[in-house]
Amino acid sequence: MGLLPDQTDQQYYNGSDFGNYQYVDLNYIVNNFIISYVGEDKLISKVKRTDVAFHANRAVQEFSYDTFPIEEALEIEVTSQLHFVLPRDYVNYVKMSWTDDQGVQRIIYPTSNTSNPKAILQSATGAYLYDSSGGLTFAAESETLGKFKNAPNGQSSDVQDSLYKHNRGSRYGLSPEQAQSNGVFYIDRVEGVVRFSSNMVGKIVTLSYISDGVTGDNPKIPKLAEEAVYKYIAYAILSSRTSTPEYVVARFKKESSAARRNAKIRLSNMKTLEITQVMRGKSKQIKH
Repeated sequence: MGLLPDQTDQQYYNGSDFGNYQYVDLNYIVNNFIISYVGEDKLISKVKRTDVAFHANRAVQEFSYDTFPIEEALEIEVTSQLHFVLPRDYVNYVKMSWTDDQGVQRIIYPTSNTSNPKAILQSATGAYLYDSSGGLTFAAESETLGKFKNAPNGQSSDVQDSLYKHNRGSRYGLSPEQAQSNGVFYIDRVEGVVRFSSNMVGKIVTLSYISDGVTGDNPKIPKLAEEAVYKYIAYAILSSRTSTPEYVVARFKKESSAARRNAKIRLSNMKTLEITQVMRGKSKQIKH
């Protein structure tokens, strides 16, 4: 990974694989683990490579949530359908925004005032309708979703300016999602899509999200977290074997947790000068 021993500076700068020296790939992790931890008179006498690869993948998934979050960003135009499909490696969103004519990203807030429930089909008397196998039948689109999509200006009652515009100073306590006109969105986890208000049609939206990190054939791992991944794999393998003494499992559980904490500290990217600047700011009576 990164600058190879036989790679010159010219080859690196004229290439396209920039910045990769800060990472190691999953195959590198698996190979090094087997060399260092597996064999006679070593911690693990015998293990299948597939088992090591499985636990290495699990480490990448677990660590990508909070130890070294893998943040991705996609730019998508909102069509008249007012939704787009979530990325296949999506775990959680970080930020949603749309880009204006000056290239400024304007934050779009999630709304908690709507959803997309299943709409049961009913007869004129209110009785449920069933299919040929006796199961409930559902409408293609719920009334809630339809009204959200067709709300005037895409806001419905979400923007509460009508309640506040005649009362100066009375906007205190207004929810941020209801005090702006950038549009709103919500994530429909059942359908696996992001849904937008109607005033978002034609806008370019950027979805920043946390990836699970394992969609590719050979995921990358920050070098600053390499040791934590080795400890995770060792603990996972030892704890899954009934023949492993409890004190050994407890020891490696402790070592795995400690290595993960160290990785978080290393990857937090805290700088002494930045911390000092913040602490000095605490002494100011008025902050600008």
